[in-house]
Amino acid sequence: MKHNFSAGPSILPKEVFQQASDGILNFNDLELSVLEISHRSKDFVEVLDRSVALVKDLLNLPDTHKPLFLTGGASSQFFMAPMNLLAASDTAHYVDTGSWSTKAIKEAKLYGEVNVLASSKEDKFSYIPKDYAKPTSGTYLHLTSNNTIYGTQYAEFPESAIPIVCDMSSDIFSRPIDPDAFGLIYAGAQKNMGPAGTTLVIVNEEMLGKVDRDIPTMLDYRTHIKKNSAFNTPPVFPIYVSMLVMEWVQKNGGVKMMQQRNEEKADLMYGEIDRNPLFRGVAAKEDRSKMNATFILNNAELEEHFLQACKKANCVGLKGHRSVGGFRASMYNALPIESVRVLVEVMQEFEGTHG
Repeated sequence: MKHNFSAGPSILPKEVFQQASDGILNFNDLELSVLEISHRSKDFVEVLDRSVALVKDLLNLPDTHKPLFLTGGASSQFFMAPMNLLAASDTAHYVDTGSWSTKAIKEAKLYGEVNVLASSKEDKFSYIPKDYAKPTSGTYLHLTSNNTIYGTQYAEFPESAIPIVCDMSSDIFSRPIDPDAFGLIYAGAQKNMGPAGTTLVIVNEEMLGKVDRDIPTMLDYRTHIKKNSAFNTPPVFPIYVSMLVMEWVQKNGGVKMMQQRNEEKADLMYGEIDRNPLFRGVAAKEDRSKMNATFILNNAELEEHFLQACKKANCVGLKGHRSVGGFRASMYNALPIESVRVLVEVMQEFEGTHG
């Protein structure tokens, strides 16, 4: 058995692979593949409707919040969000907690005034900034809920007098949220929801129609709301698999149970990082991510030896991001706690031979 700690594209539930395989070969007993039926057919419209219903149910969304399945990854939302929400004369506030928020800030500056409230860049994005004046005016406050590269995560979202726009690409459906606090949520599928190819966007419809710029039809959220994410041919297979993953989450206790499972995995992983004298965590303890545990060896010369020990134990995907090095254990919803136990055993054995 492989223990998949990859940061993305990432582990998905095994039963979903079987269901998706069946859908490729014979979808809904049509003797046709889900890849070849019309996206406007009754069978696929049911997939879209079911996917939207699951998002609403899992996140307890009010009627004002519309789930959309778009393309272009979260990176496209870096510009689509301000294009749709931020008037040229208005201000959006951003907290810079890593590479993805830095890119989002760059794109937003094309459309309006951007105020960077705080940044942890000088400390290699090792913590979540908290000591800054919360904005009382402005169009929105932009946050990145979880930072895969650096291993930090908002344990709690700050209270905000203005709507929050949030990139939840790597921790969507991992814990309950208060949807009323968010004007817009976006998440690339390939870290905790499904395969690469679709992006979930949840937008409060009341935020739209307030900018005076011309928005290309394809980039206007209202276009996709009106057409139920099928203005053009949608990414049918990623949406279908995402639906199956959301059904798996629902069947296994919903986001509250995912939160409990993820906390158990994180406690086990960080407990060993803190106990083992060979290793050291790189993120501030109070801001440690429950999705991506980042850590290093105190003796960097042992890195390749440790990766080989992991490989021997069938633990894969542990090499840290190229920009920071070290190791990263991604523990998304579908990763079983047994995989974390195996990795912890590898670390303990490595201590015995190299300590």
